[in-house]
Amino acid sequence: MKRLISTSSMAWMIAVAGTLVALPAWAELKIGVVDYGKLMEQSPQAKVVVEAIRTEFTPRQKDLQSQQTTLKTKEDKLQKDGATMTEDQRTRAEKELRDSYRELSRKQQEVQDDFNARRNEEMSRLQRTLIEEVRVYAKAQNFDLVIADGVIYSTPTLDITPAILTALTSHAPAAGKTAAPAPTPALPAKPQGH
Repeated sequence: MKRLISTSSMAWMIAVAGTLVALPAWAELKIGVVDYGKLMEQSPQAKVVVEAIRTEFTPRQKDLQSQQTTLKTKEDKLQKDGATMTEDQRTRAEKELRDSYRELSRKQQEVQDDFNARRNEEMSRLQRTLIEEVRVYAKAQNFDLVIADGVIYSTPTLDITPAILTALTSHAPAAGKTAAPAPTPALPAKPQGH
């Protein structure tokens, strides 16, 4: 028989249940649930981070796209003129094209690595900001417990995510209030077969 609940989850549930039983009958817990993913997607701070990363990497992406277009033009010219070239000219042109595609591929990988590192750095900073905002809100509103990940079900009355988003919006820089939702920028596809 498969275990449906891990040992650590079971221990956590027993601890919470024990705490609830130990409380006096008159004490009511104030519990809130936060949809952390929603905060990461919809907060003005997240939108500012996405836009900043996009702005930072757009010039490099455009440069890579330009290089890719140039190489495609050279490849088309080689295919068109290849029959009229000498064997030595064609071999030299093919080698130059192959080397150029390899260099482009290396640059694309470098940009992708830089992009990933920068995104991870900014997302880590954003997570710390969001966690601190939830803590400040929970303390100010006298919550006894706020749960984020691992919630299987909660009633909408426990969801404090909209209130946290409102608080985040009030603390957002002016640019964050006007930033439009932006998807994560995609890097150009790597050339294949070269």
